[in-house]
Amino acid sequence: MSGASIEQTLDLWAAELGAVKAQIQPLFNHASVAASAGAFLDGVLGPERRKTGWMRAEAAGDPGPWRQQAVLGRSRWDAEALRDLVRDYALETLAAPDAMLVIDETGFLKQGSSSCGVQRQYTGSAGKITNCQIGVFAAYVSAKGHAFIDRRLYLPKSWSGQPDRRCAAHVPDDIHFATKPAIAVAMIERALNAGVAFAWVAADSIYGVGEVEKVLRQAGKGYVLGVTGTHPFWSWGKAPVVGTAEEIAQRLPATAWAGLSAGDGTKGPRLYDWAYLELADLDAEEVGCPVLGTWTRGLLIRRSLSDASLAYFTTWCPTGTPLDVLVGVEGRRWAIEDAFETAKTELGLDHNETRSWHGWHRHVSLVMLAFALLAVIRHQANTSLPPPKSAPSTPGQRWSAGPSRRPPSGRPVSAAPDRAGARYRMVRLATMPSGHGTTGPPQANPATVMLGPALN
Repeated sequence: MSGASIEQTLDLWAAELGAVKAQIQPLFNHASVAASAGAFLDGVLGPERRKTGWMRAEAAGDPGPWRQQAVLGRSRWDAEALRDLVRDYALETLAAPDAMLVIDETGFLKQGSSSCGVQRQYTGSAGKITNCQIGVFAAYVSAKGHAFIDRRLYLPKSWSGQPDRRCAAHVPDDIHFATKPAIAVAMIERALNAGVAFAWVAADSIYGVGEVEKVLRQAGKGYVLGVTGTHPFWSWGKAPVVGTAEEIAQRLPATAWAGLSAGDGTKGPRLYDWAYLELADLDAEEVGCPVLGTWTRGLLIRRSLSDASLAYFTTWCPTGTPLDVLVGVEGRRWAIEDAFETAKTELGLDHNETRSWHGWHRHVSLVMLAFALLAVIRHQANTSLPPPKSAPSTPGQRWSAGPSRRPPSGRPVSAAPDRAGARYRMVRLATMPSGHGTTGPPQANPATVMLGPALN
């Protein structure tokens, strides 16, 4: 099995971080702002558990947080340009023709009412209605790894009629209320216009609606999108099926179900029962699909082996696509959950202290860049050849007689110099699904990625 040594990974780390800092320099109109952005990356990749402005400033050796605050606030630079740079940087390493986009949202818990987009709303991050912001994200997922490539702060409808509140949060005049599915459509179209290579899109039930389905069909992309049990389905040209997803599932015979794994979890394969109904075969020209041939609209149903609870998905795929492929697409949706967990716990995604529209997007975009950096290093480390094992100088020499032991003279052997006088903390990036009941594909020989240095 391939894999980089610790020394090789350190070299990868140093080279890649330096290259990323050089890539982002043209985005800033002053060298000092570019330096502050580089210090931001150092801070979120560092060992501090809280990635606040003060903590990042202390790690950079600054006397106060003013430079870190400036890079997110008063300095002039385009967060959308950084978003596009992150996408292109991640795709240089992770791109694959059979990759998928995963659309999902996450909550940012807040106190008070001044932060842009904040209100009492439901977030899965807390599992309840609470005071928070909601960010919609797109992650790129391939066999090479995954990374965020797009983001947008959800601005609730309640904010649209409050000009004073919008002005205080510096919401641009051209930003208006948009539903979460509309935000998802804009992200998909942005990826298509940028030439992003992907074959599938997966999302949960918030995004399993007609406007998302339409743009994907017309782009020739397959999808597995969650829907609620009340979502209506009907067939034509095949065996008659009509009713809500829940009603259809209750009428299925026992022979309609097949046990399949949606990917490996912390305790092995995530096994469920699955049923798949092909509802209609449509010629590509009928729906404006550029990929010629026949496509199938279907209903995919997942049943838990423990409590028989059901989950439903609307699907669109080339005719003849096997059930296990659709199950695999749904299972790989776990990657964005893993990305949220890693970005929050390790990189401070939810440690943003700004209250403005541009502050949120700047903070999140820089964290996305740090996450993409880890994904790139991980892939490079996994695909690097291990260093050759050196043979002992004396055949049959016991390890206890080696230089790591105290010499006969009693003089201690001085330790090898530590890099920069620091130790590095290790994070195994994206090796297992997060603890949210999600599933994912097996990950072969994952690399350990270094987050540090951390002071002794």
